Amino acid sequence: QVQLVESGGALVQAGGSLRLSCAASGRTLTLYAVGWFRQPPGKEREFVASKMWNGPATAYADAVQGRFAISVDNRKNTVSLQMNSLKPEDTAVYYCAARRSKASVDYDYWGQGTQVTVSS
Repeated sequence: QVQLVESGGALVQAGGSLRLSCAASGRTLTLYAVGWFRQPPGKEREFVASKMWNGPATAYADAVQGRFAISVDNRKNTVSLQMNSLKPEDTAVYYCAARRSKASVDYDYWGQGTQVTVSS
């Protein structure tokens, strides 16, 4: 099992920056990849970014490409999401997630979420 705990959510003005963190504990050596997802008010959860736990490969949603950056410090078992040039449409609950399998795109572990609100 792996436990994930997010932090760093806040109210920020449009154009500002915010850094989310996710602390991972448990059997992190079994992880293949980690990711960030978000759920805007009244909408379904959507993919934001992902990264291999032990490798450089990353992926981003088109909506955040060039503004957000995901990073992993697997010595400290932390996953971060640096968010720049924030827009009101970035308002959402942000979730950290992790998966064990290379073959499957399904994530096995989820955090409880952290609220990000971007005011215009």
